[in-house]
Amino acid sequence: MAVSLASGDQPLDGDRRASATTVLTQFSERQRRQALDRFGVLRAQVEDNVPLAEIARQRKLPLRTLERWLRGYREHGLAGLVRKPRSNRGQHRLPPELQHLIEGLALRRPRLSAAAVCRQAVEVAKVRDWPAPSYSTVFTIVRGLTPDLVTLAHQGTKVYADRYELLYRREASRPNEMWQADHTPLDLWVLDEHTRPARPWLTIVLDDYSRAVAGFALSLHAPSSIQTALALR
Repeated sequence: MAVSLASGDQPLDGDRRASATTVLTQFSERQRRQALDRFGVLRAQVEDNVPLAEIARQRKLPLRTLERWLRGYREHGLAGLVRKPRSNRGQHRLPPELQHLIEGLALRRPRLSAAAVCRQAVEVAKVRDWPAPSYSTVFTIVRGLTPDLVTLAHQGTKVYADRYELLYRREASRPNEMWQADHTPLDLWVLDEHTRPARPWLTIVLDDYSRAVAGFALSLHAPSSIQTALALR
């Protein structure tokens, strides 16, 4: 994995880094993917010092959750981002079919409250002669659903992709191995061909290794593949 195992401001030493890597390999593929997903959320804070409160607002996640993730990451690397099993798991002693029913009801669209899920689960339990679940048991099961699964079920694939899918960063090892393009509106106004005020866009092509400017282009048109191609030319 091309991902750091420690935060930039509190790096792990060699022994702890090796230990964190070893521990991570003992988890399942789903748990490793979950750790990477959570690191993707924390990446802005770890690498660019973006405040957790800002990330919580953008990602629509509880601030306390992000603080817990960051604390685990700083102490144990990626292994600290793996969701730990709940200590009360299995203590409700519900039939597996009933627990799956409760989870399915909680993932329905439109979203049901925990009370509504409990009422429907109790009705099914009576018909199937299962033990009726209490509200606290239902609430515990609903709360135990992973945030990514809840997001996918209630908000769809687009929101899920924006929030949880990772873009892996690749760094160049020598000059001109990789160039990157970026766009920004300039802080000035000019008149376009129709004498209307407009802000020009600056497109810059940077060498990833040296950060040297390889080329640039000015335009009154919004960023597009054509504007990037003109900058490259």
